[in-house]
Parts: sequence; structure tokens; C-alpha cells
Amino acid sequence: MTDWARERAVDRVAELVDTVAEETMPVPVREVWVFGDVALGLDPVERIDVYLTKDLLFHGDADRESDFVDSHGVEGVGKTVRAAWADEHTEHLRANSNGHAAPEQCLAAHLVDEDEPIHLEVCNASFEDNVTQRLKGAMARENYREILDPRGACLWLEGQRSEEAFEKLRTGEYVFPTLSGALEMLGVDEGEAETAAETIQQYREQQDGASVRGDVV
Repeated sequence: MTDWARERAVDRVAELVDTVAEETMPVPVREVWVFGDVALGLDPVERIDVYLTKDLLFHGDADRESDFVDSHGVEGVGKTVRAAWADEHTEHLRANSNGHAAPEQCLAAHLVDEDEPIHLEVCNASFEDNVTQRLKGAMARENYREILDPRGACLWLEGQRSEEAFEKLRTGEYVFPTLSGALEMLGVDEGEAETAAETIQQYREQQDGASVRGDVV
């Protein structure tokens, strides 16, 4: 794994936000957050963790679906991802195992190169809501890998970019507790919080290159 200098990592996050703000995305994006190493002010940065809140397509082009079934063998274009986006970015069109267009995979293909140490979390819920939901589910199943690191900063919300948040990222002004401490603040017992934090760290160390996780709440 190749670490990135902090300045380069923050610049890359800024480029990603610019892409979301300026280009047509496969689905509407409402929020962009950064969490983990970049938010914590670490230098160098091992991985860049980005959270995207996506909205559903309410005014899609369902009548275009058959076009992409015929040309690419992918269903759902015009329903789950924009047909206009797929027309312009066919090289980024991705499907799940059932052959349906996968919004989170399409977003990852558009935004991130395969060899970049960037992880995308994509969900229909806001970052803060999903932190709570994921924590409840993970603790109930004792599957700590599912926990979403709550130490994050909102960089872009409903079309508005937070220059203040970017400035704090660049200067390392955000102050967060340890991961176990953050989990304790959310109600996790001390011992279990420490075990969960260790599990998450071990899992992150196993990751290499770009990755994406789609979630629905």
C-alpha cells in the first residue's frame, strides 16, 4: 500500500467534490463527507474514506432501458441510473450480479481509479443517520466490520461546498477522539468499543486500491 501525503489526499478529495458538483452523476448526489484518516489530520494518509448520500431517480427515462439491455446487457438504466449519464459514460456503466445497473458501482467507476487508495460508502441515508443505523446492526450481529467510522466532516451538501471544512482539513483543525472513544460516545461499552476499533483497523489494513460499499437504509 502506498501512502499519500496529506496535501495530495486533500487535493484529491477536492477534485472528487468538484466532479460531483460539476458533472452529471449516474444518480443525484446530495451529500459528500470525508471520514477516517483525512478527517483525523493524519499525514501521510493510508486510505481516503468518502461517504456519498445519493437520491433515487424520480424522473428517469425508463423507456430507454431496452436500449442498454440490447447494447450492454444491463437492465435498469433509466430507472436506477440516469440514461443521459450512461450515454455519456458507457465505459463506467456497471451492473450487479443480477445484471441490473448498480448505482454505487457506477459512481465508483466514474469518480475513482482502480489503483487509488480510496474507499466509497454510498447510501440513500445521510452520513449521521447511517452511522447510527450501521452501529445498531453491527453490534446486534457482533460484526464490527460493518461499523461506519463516525468521525467525519461534511464537504458538500445539496449543491453547496463548504470552504470552511476544506480549510480545516488542510490545516488539520478537526479534533476527534479515538475510534473506540467515538463509539463509546455513541453508547458502546468500553471493552466492546476497543474490540470493535481493533477489528475495524485490522480490516482497513487488508484493503488495497479502490473499493466501494453500497447501502440502503
